[in-house]
Amino acid sequence: MGVENASLGELLDDLASGKTTATRLTKAYLARIKAYDQGGPKINSVREVNPDALEIAGKLDGVKADRKRPLAGLPILIKDNIASGDRMHTTAGSLALADAQAKRDATVTARLRKAGAVILGKANLTEFANILAVGMPAGYSSIAGQVKNAFAPAQDENGIPIVHPGGSSAGSGVAVAAGMAAATIGTETSGSLLSPATQSGVVTVKPTVGLISRAGILPISHSQDTAGPMTRTVRDSALLLNVLAAVDPLDPATKKQKRPDDYLDHLDKDGLKGARIGVPSDPADPGNDVYYAPQSPQSKEVMRRTIEALQDLGAVIVRANIATAGWIPGAGTEISVLNRNHFSPTYNQVQRAPIVFIYELKNGLEAYLKKWAKGTAMKTIDDIIAFNKEHPVEALRFGQDLFLAASETKGDLSEAEYKSARRMDLRHAKTLGMDTYMDMHKLDAVLFPANAGAGIAAKPGYPSVQVPAGFTSGMNGKDTPDYPLGATFAGRAWSEAKLLRFAYAFEQATKVRRMPPGLGPL
Repeated sequence: MGVENASLGELLDDLASGKTTATRLTKAYLARIKAYDQGGPKINSVREVNPDALEIAGKLDGVKADRKRPLAGLPILIKDNIASGDRMHTTAGSLALADAQAKRDATVTARLRKAGAVILGKANLTEFANILAVGMPAGYSSIAGQVKNAFAPAQDENGIPIVHPGGSSAGSGVAVAAGMAAATIGTETSGSLLSPATQSGVVTVKPTVGLISRAGILPISHSQDTAGPMTRTVRDSALLLNVLAAVDPLDPATKKQKRPDDYLDHLDKDGLKGARIGVPSDPADPGNDVYYAPQSPQSKEVMRRTIEALQDLGAVIVRANIATAGWIPGAGTEISVLNRNHFSPTYNQVQRAPIVFIYELKNGLEAYLKKWAKGTAMKTIDDIIAFNKEHPVEALRFGQDLFLAASETKGDLSEAEYKSARRMDLRHAKTLGMDTYMDMHKLDAVLFPANAGAGIAAKPGYPSVQVPAGFTSGMNGKDTPDYPLGATFAGRAWSEAKLLRFAYAFEQATKVRRMPPGLGPL
């Protein structure tokens, strides 16, 4: 098996046996980036290659993975909102931050290095993790352009993907699917790992907020932000979670962390036997059937087969709507924003955005710029807004309406509307949503199609694990090549081990993941 489709476990075996070296692996992935990401179909998933990658790899040649360095020699890409204290830049996809570097490694980056990984480069993303403008296409950034979906790379007359790559961790998802790195790290606030995972047909873990440190990650919302792995197999994600999940004094949310000694120990092909899995879909109550009913006929068929496979594996399927789904987002949790994105079908119309995101953005972004960034004149959100206005052609293709809204907040999170919105988010999504639903039906997990349930799990900071489930096609009435669809298992805080067990059992029984066409071995 070539590097493009090899799992971390397979690569580690080849390194241990001497079949390959860290340098050869790094050269192989750099060659694929040059051939397929920068050339050929130009899928554009990698924003910057680490100029020191080969030097780092050379120092790891002959080093065998062990408990202290379980990732020894593995080339990994990180999303370009994760700080790296090296010669690379951390831009969040923004032209305004083109010169920005980091004073030191984010905790995630530091843990990967300590584990022996080769930081191969930075993955492209939706600019500022999709909090800059209403309706910005998934995977677009002003500094690096548009990430393409590797399965369906066609774009319309405006250069916007017909089948989007998912976002905001678009480059992270596409890069691992297309074999640009052994694995990647993305981030999520609400759907930014799950969305690109489903669109690229890869595995991801959106962890409980606090399982993985956010220190040194350019933020949207400290209430919901988290980093997470994107991999080709469930086992690979468990391996990375072992490395990344750790208490960090720089991130107070990690103080309450609960994790097993080894996530790999919980993987079990028979792990679904007796598990009670909620399917929030009741056709007899169509008004509240908000997760499954909107799916296309092909997507519904994929989920039908998924549910059938879960039953064959011994799971107990409980079908019932989530009672408060229609309330999410709940009363008093959204703010009005005028949409000035010329490419949007709701151009010049008022749109709704989450209050928590808008208020926490200014507070968190300015703290990051002060504590972590260097080499940039950008010190505040207003500096970035002003830069963008001075470079409208390059920086404001889709506007910056969400940044403008965030700029109007005090930035200290003292406003009553912010505090109320956060309380209501938790009441609707957690207390009356996931908690009530899982208690009422005595569930071990909830099954969602693709990233449809991202919001209700993300607001209380609950975890989700997604695994490839099948393929669909078509977008907005247009014929397209087949592209992937994932199945997401969501649960309560710190239940990652259980969710990984379910995802692993399903993955091993179905094995539907495949490489994108036309991106085979060089």
